[in-house]
Amino acid sequence: MMDRLRKALDPPPISRNANLLRATQENVDESESFQHTAVLSTTRTFEVDARALRIAGVMPQDASGPAGHAFKMLRTQVLQRMRVSGWNTLAIVSPTPGDGKTFTAINLAIAIAGDTNHTTLLVDFDLRNPSVHRRFGYDPEVGVEDCLRGMAPLAAALAKPSGYPKLLLLPARSSVNNSSDLLSSEATRSTVQEIRERYANRIVLFDLPPVLGADDALAFAPQVDAALVVIGEDRTDRDDLVKCFELLHHIPVIGTVLNQSRSDPSRAYAY
Repeated sequence: MMDRLRKALDPPPISRNANLLRATQENVDESESFQHTAVLSTTRTFEVDARALRIAGVMPQDASGPAGHAFKMLRTQVLQRMRVSGWNTLAIVSPTPGDGKTFTAINLAIAIAGDTNHTTLLVDFDLRNPSVHRRFGYDPEVGVEDCLRGMAPLAAALAKPSGYPKLLLLPARSSVNNSSDLLSSEATRSTVQEIRERYANRIVLFDLPPVLGADDALAFAPQVDAALVVIGEDRTDRDDLVKCFELLHHIPVIGTVLNQSRSDPSRAYAY
């Protein structure tokens, strides 16, 4: 049965800046919009199985039930807080394994891609245990780790699942040894810089390993604008959560998402 969620977003830890209140879409010129459309149309598209996606907890693009509503609410709050500071990159993290960060990252990416003014790129940087491709039933020939090692261009790893017209995936192909070294490398910094600057209306989500499981998330976190922390009800230990926030003190945490909540089934993220 699909995990249940309810949002628990904290107030943003940033001050408002009137000069940054303009939606990023207003800053995109026609040529840039055309280029982005071209990328979406030429990227490798793979077919998805709707039933398999449902079993894997992946929402359809047009989800209109409780799941769609709840993730749209989450999307709106995330976009509002990122827009205030002109941000477009967000790390999805959790204190420990099993809290639901990948589930949240995928469905938040789908919800953002459904917004009129944005497209979404979901990057699987959980290089110790990549699973985004498995959730979509996709077997990539080229993974983001190959690009970071200079073995393939970034475009070769991009993929677009059918039925999600404004969602791009940058999946990892397999587990990587010494993954934190790769994530903190100059190659990764250059790749992230290219991703974040190419299209002003693109929101980039990074699915990262659990913060307390290894140093990957901490090694990579300085390269993103902010983080969203996913916690599991009756699963995440309070001390672990406190430790997670302490370790992430150097980047803004825009909020938290409570996963597997059973306290209010009527508002659960389920469809």
